[in-house]
Amino acid sequence: MADANRGNRPLSPHLTIYRPQWTSMTSIFTRITGNALIVTALLIVWWFVAAATGPDAFATADGFITSWFGDLIMFFSVAGIWYHTLAGIRHLIWDSGRMLDVDKSETFGQAMVLIAVLLTIFTVIVL
Repeated sequence: MADANRGNRPLSPHLTIYRPQWTSMTSIFTRITGNALIVTALLIVWWFVAAATGPDAFATADGFITSWFGDLIMFFSVAGIWYHTLAGIRHLIWDSGRMLDVDKSETFGQAMVLIAVLLTIFTVIVL
């Protein structure tokens, strides 16, 4: 028997009614930073291979990495490293059965983002 209301029901969850949570957004961003760090690792490997290849190849790789665009990539890489590290620590805490309540989990997600920003600024300015 056909359902008479099939066309009138909303999709679930629909973007207009779904509120993103800190835990879901931080999880998605953890995956994004992990993949972005692979690209950074490839750039660093390219720099090392170019250094071993010769002065012309090294000048090309070093010129790219020390350009404004390379500096921007490295800045976001430092942010990604700190964020990804803190997300890993958060998952270790979750694996031990702690901080699984919604309130604590959301607070820890917010703290993780804030601490990652502060550690990134500290790393770039001080180190």
